[in-house]
Amino acid sequence: MNTPTRHFAGQVILVTGASRGIGAAIAKAFAREGAMVLVNYLNNHTAAQEVMAQCQQLGGDAWALPADVRSSDAVNEMVDQALRDTGRIDAVVNNAFSPYTFDPDHRQRFGDVPWQAYQTQFDGAVHAAYNVCQAVLPHFKQRGQGSIVNLTSDLVDRPSIAYHDYATAKAALAGFSRNLAAELGPLGIRVNCVAPGLVSPTDSSRATKESVKDVLIAQTPLGRLATPDDVAGAVLFLASDWSRFVTGQVLTVDGGLVMR
Repeated sequence: MNTPTRHFAGQVILVTGASRGIGAAIAKAFAREGAMVLVNYLNNHTAAQEVMAQCQQLGGDAWALPADVRSSDAVNEMVDQALRDTGRIDAVVNNAFSPYTFDPDHRQRFGDVPWQAYQTQFDGAVHAAYNVCQAVLPHFKQRGQGSIVNLTSDLVDRPSIAYHDYATAKAALAGFSRNLAAELGPLGIRVNCVAPGLVSPTDSSRATKESVKDVLIAQTPLGRLATPDDVAGAVLFLASDWSRFVTGQVLTVDGGLVMR
């Protein structure tokens, strides 16, 4: 009987914000394909340890690494430690973001949104990705290869509900990613984005009313909301050799709500 191919066997994947929700699903999906997953987290050590154990049960390996990805010093220390102990990083998934709640009834309208709210989301999306990319870049350059996958949002293209600060930061992350892809492509380094729609269940979507979800589902050709595993599948594709000639792209995962 042939042993199934495990597409990330022997590879090391760093996933930020991986102790819960979409990040945890991404970490477990890589582990299922044989990867060694670096499970980055901010505060929840217990949850990160649980994800690490689940990754190991799935046949991969995992290591929980605490770091505030908004801090360049913390990120540099995390990446240096990972490279000392594993010898390599093959792909980075920038999933972490500043906490946000998708609650249409209690969201701030533009006139009430302070600039600090935008800054908080920029720090969690763009600054965090910047820190991680800067930290892994020398290693990727030395190897002449590497894949970076950044998590954005379909709200950039279709602001069904105006979450001003969150969507603006994700739009900036998409621009950041395309510029990075253009510069790093000749070095063998690919940079892409995955843009989910509303994902359920997650902590961020917990406050979204069922009636709002029903409206989105009714407008979605595939007739449901995304799950964390749906997002993970797209991330694995963009991190794999299957997408070796794909860079600078935004892959929308929302069941056809946004079509381009």
